[in-house]
Amino acid sequence: MKKKNSFFLIDDDLDDQEVFEMALQRIDSNYSLSVAHDGVEGLQKLTSDDFVPDFIFLDINMPRMDGMQCLPELRKLKHLRQSRIIMYSTTNDDRVREASQQLGADEFMVKPSRLNLLVSQLTRIIEKH
Repeated sequence: MKKKNSFFLIDDDLDDQEVFEMALQRIDSNYSLSVAHDGVEGLQKLTSDDFVPDFIFLDINMPRMDGMQCLPELRKLKHLRQSRIIMYSTTNDDRVREASQQLGADEFMVKPSRLNLLVSQLTRIIEKH
């Protein structure tokens, strides 16, 4: 039996959350998705040792605590060492991409404008894992 992939999306945009879930459904119905609306809520959920998602998708621009503030805090959590953290943003700025890698992101993914592009990008990330 195929392993069930678990995803955690930290993103304040409800439309982006919905599109992300639709893309996962197109890839495989055998997944779990949890969502947080900002970095503070994301950290609260992830500090529990029994919650270890395979993939954490972290938006950059959010209220209270943005992705660049949240990322180093996530990397301090030992139980998340095997989780892949993907910065997930509308920006395509090389400086932001570089900064996120220096803070410990495994990948940087620009939010695509079309659902089928998101499906193919997520498929690539899942297959690499």
